Formats: sequence, structure tokens, C-alpha cells
Amino acid sequence: MPVELDSTVVQRNADRVNANRGAKPIVIIGMMGAGKSTVGKRVAHFLGLEFVDSDDEIELAAGMPIPDIFETHGEEEFRAGETRVIARLLRTRRDAIISTGGGAYMDPITRKNISQHAICVWLKADVELLFERVSRRNTRPLLRTPDPFGTLKALVDLRYPTYAEADVTVMSHEASHEQIGAEIVAAVADHLDPTAKLKKTNDEQ
Repeated sequence: MPVELDSTVVQRNADRVNANRGAKPIVIIGMMGAGKSTVGKRVAHFLGLEFVDSDDEIELAAGMPIPDIFETHGEEEFRAGETRVIARLLRTRRDAIISTGGGAYMDPITRKNISQHAICVWLKADVELLFERVSRRNTRPLLRTPDPFGTLKALVDLRYPTYAEADVTVMSHEASHEQIGAEIVAAVADHLDPTAKLKKTNDEQ
């Protein structure tokens, strides 16, 4: 049975985030299939901020879908464009939730830019859940291989130690997008306002 959100608690956490965020956007990183865009839209709604998908911005800048960029120009050129687009978003969309592609955070320049200019949230998920989700559509260029599960598992093993550098980690699981979005808001609130978290813990003891 779905967990009913306590709107008062969600709003209190949202107020804590907005009171302590400063001029920094919140960037959501994670693997394909983690739910960065769908959950990110809920986070943006809770916080009253704009939502931006960096993949959409890349396609807009390139004038073609991402699979076509890979096919026409190759992954290296795609990654270079991705780095430029995310750097621009960090400068110009400071009151936004920005979701990024799965490989974006692996670029050292992008990782440094996010670290300096944003609050980074890793939406983490088990590989089995990721594969179940991404198997529904054949739109992932990196998984067009003879063994897509093995390819995904290799990407998880490669990327997760780097993703762990994020400021906040929240697990993606079988819950509503609203529930996971609320969990992200709460986790970011505790990251930005740890004294309130400590006070809450003491009060509960």
C-alpha cells in the first residue's frame, strides 16, 4: 500500500532547503533508469523551483536526439557538448532542479563544477531495478550490446564509487515518485541544516 505523504513535514523540509540553499541549484545524478527526471520534477514542485533536464538541453543545442548524436558524432563529442551544457546550466539556472545524464558526473570538469556551484544528490538504485526499468524502451545508446545487463552492471561497478562523492545519497526504490521526491527534499534539508536534524534526533530520544 502506498505511503501517504505528510504534507506538513514535506513543506517544513522544503522551507529548510529554501532557507539554506543560497544561490545553488540542486543537481540530481545517477544511472539511467534511476528516475532522475520523474523524481526531479516532484522535487522541483515541492521546492517551488524550475526543473531542467540536461539531456533535453543537449538535444536542443545539437538540434537532434541523443541517440543520433552518438551515431553521428560519437560518444566523445556528445560528452564534450554535455560538459558545456551543464556548465551553462549551473551558471544560468541557479533556482532549478537539474537532472543529468548517467555519464555526466564521470567527467572531472563537470564533477568539479557541480561540487563548486551546486548541491549534488545521487539517486541510487540496485542494478536489477535499473535493468527492469531501462528494458522497457530501446532508447539507451550505451545498452545496444549483445549483453545489455552485463553492460549495465559494468557501468554500475565503474560509476558508483565516483557517484559516492555526491553531497547526498537517496535510494530509488519501488515507491511513488512523490515519496522518493519527498525523501530527497528531507535528505537535502538535513544536509544543509544539520543542527535541525540533530535537534530532531535529540527530541526523539
